[in-house]
Amino acid sequence: MSTSGPDLTQLKSRMKATWMAGDFGQIAQYSAAEAENFVSRIPIWADAKVLDVACGTGNTAIPAAKTGASVTGVDIAPNLLEQARKRASSDAAKVRFEEGDAEDLPYADASFDVVLTMFGAMFAPRPEKVAAELIRVCKPGGLIAMANWTPQGFVGKTFETTAKLVPPPPVPPPLLWGDESIVRQRLGQGTKQVHCKRQNVQFAYPFPPKETVEFFRRYFGPTQMAFSRLDETGQQSLAEQLETLWKEHNTDNNGGTAVAAEYLEVQAFRA
Repeated sequence: MSTSGPDLTQLKSRMKATWMAGDFGQIAQYSAAEAENFVSRIPIWADAKVLDVACGTGNTAIPAAKTGASVTGVDIAPNLLEQARKRASSDAAKVRFEEGDAEDLPYADASFDVVLTMFGAMFAPRPEKVAAELIRVCKPGGLIAMANWTPQGFVGKTFETTAKLVPPPPVPPPLLWGDESIVRQRLGQGTKQVHCKRQNVQFAYPFPPKETVEFFRRYFGPTQMAFSRLDETGQQSLAEQLETLWKEHNTDNNGGTAVAAEYLEVQAFRA
């Protein structure tokens, strides 16, 4: 199905509202440690110009700035950017946060030495536009780094579970960005090397699986929106299925919830 014209405008408006719903900062704190790990594996040097696309509340932009780089974070959700600014200020990290769309970045060609995105740009509805923009704003010889949830990993399974009850929008599934062959195809033109490696986020919540599902319902916009589209019976069914999934993958035997969530780490060098 085409996503051009008014349909695309409506879709983007819904996506923006979805990411502004809840309180993503509550969710992001549980992947902050892995965001630091992700940034530590990227060759960022002092004074490098770095762009964090779909930066959210600053999980990757802030540690990137602490390397001495000049960092800009861009996101469609102004409330997330406000949280990111407050976090950066409290961490004494200098980052410029701006509102913008991953499919139409407000920057000139070849503006950045490093362009990174962690669990962010993968959700934009037109992946070919995203790929073209990541490449366009990156300097020749520069690095494009991505962290994308895989279809086979835990987060991919939660998406699959939700999609059975709440059909996703008619766009390419975000999880295709976690497929190495698809990533190589999308970034192949315009890059000279693409390296991929599977990594894990170690989620650890101080409450059991049932409360973990409630935590996501309360704070994670996409989960909140999915439940809002179901009647009471549907909501109960989805909650039970998600709780079962968390229980099946939980490795915490002391009353909490601990799950390893796989993602694909991508490093592509601009031609």
